[in-house]
Formats: sequence, C-alpha cells, structure tokens
Amino acid sequence: MKNVLLVDDHSIVRQGLKNLIALEADLTVTGEAGSGLEAIKMVRANQYDIVVLDISMPDKNGVDTLHDLKHVAPSLPVLILSGYGESQYALNLIRNGCKGYLSKDADSDEIIKAIRTIANGKRYISAELAELMSEQLSHPSEKQLHETLSDREFQVFFKLSSGLSATEIGEELNISVKTVSTYRSRILEKMSLKTNADLTYYAIKNGLIT
Repeated sequence: MKNVLLVDDHSIVRQGLKNLIALEADLTVTGEAGSGLEAIKMVRANQYDIVVLDISMPDKNGVDTLHDLKHVAPSLPVLILSGYGESQYALNLIRNGCKGYLSKDADSDEIIKAIRTIANGKRYISAELAELMSEQLSHPSEKQLHETLSDREFQVFFKLSSGLSATEIGEELNISVKTVSTYRSRILEKMSLKTNADLTYYAIKNGLIT
C-alpha cells in the first residue's frame, strides 16, 4: 500500500482526488495539506510514498514547496497536478525535481496511473510532456525564455513577476537582498528583459501567473 499526501488549497479538489484514490487497492491517502507550509510540516513528521502537489497556493507556492521538499526529503517523489498546462511549467519543474506533471484536466485514469508509477519509484511522462521534451531536443533554440533559468533563478523569477520586492524575496528564501539582486540581474540578462515590469508582462503573457 502506497501512502499519498495531497497538497492543494481547495478542499473540493483534495476530496475529489481522495475519492478517486480510494477506489484503488494499492493506494491510500494518509495526509492532506492546504498549503505549502503545512505540507513541509507533514513531510517532516510522517512517511509518504508520493506527494501530489498543486502550484497555486497561499503562503508558499508549489514552486517553492517543491524546492523545499528536495531538501527536507530528497528521495520523496512529487507529482505536480496543476491547473496550468504542461507547456507553461512542466519542463522547468521536471528539471527542478518533480517526477511527473499533469494538468488537472487529465483523465482520472491517467492521474491514477501517474500516481502509481511515481509512487513505485519511476518517472511519469505524459504524452503532452513527451512532445514538449521531443520538441526541445529537436529545436533547443526554440525553448521559452523561462525554461533557460536554473532552479533558484526560476524561483526568484516567479516571485519578482508576482510583484514581490527584493527584501520580501530575501526573507522568504533566507538569502540576502544583494543575492536576490544578483539573481535578478542574471534572470533579466538570460531573458533579454530590462525591468521587473517586463518580467510580470512576460509571466502574464505566457500564462505563468494570472
């Protein structure tokens, strides 16, 4: 029996997933969290075989939560189940440590297949993600600008584009304002942008924030 931790700020989504997983003999939901901070606390205190994680959450978004989980429980696999499509986040988050990425629009059978595959120690690549990866290999110069960012750069980019100041980002990530400024400079250079407003516009245009 594989133990599943569901992390989503919408209780109706968690309940729907819980009902779906309850139909499976080899999977069981043994934890639910409504925020990233709650998820980190639960992982510190309990044993899980997989985390099913949303991106858009209060207090600590899924990008930050994934980053923290890599340090708290490096061997714990994560499936991102998000309202955002694969083309927006999947490649970045796969590169940054998650074992699979699915849109919440995916069929229930595929969601269960992904959870089971990842809980058993394998990576799950959806048809959409496989196509994205194939396109990137075939045309590496055509990857989106945010896909060129490192793990921490993507984290800082996400926060800058959401309107957080360097001081706020430094406090959230436990790094100095100077370090945030260094990351900001790298991000702007890699993405050929000039201001935080440009980052926000890019993120909205590409559906990374709403």
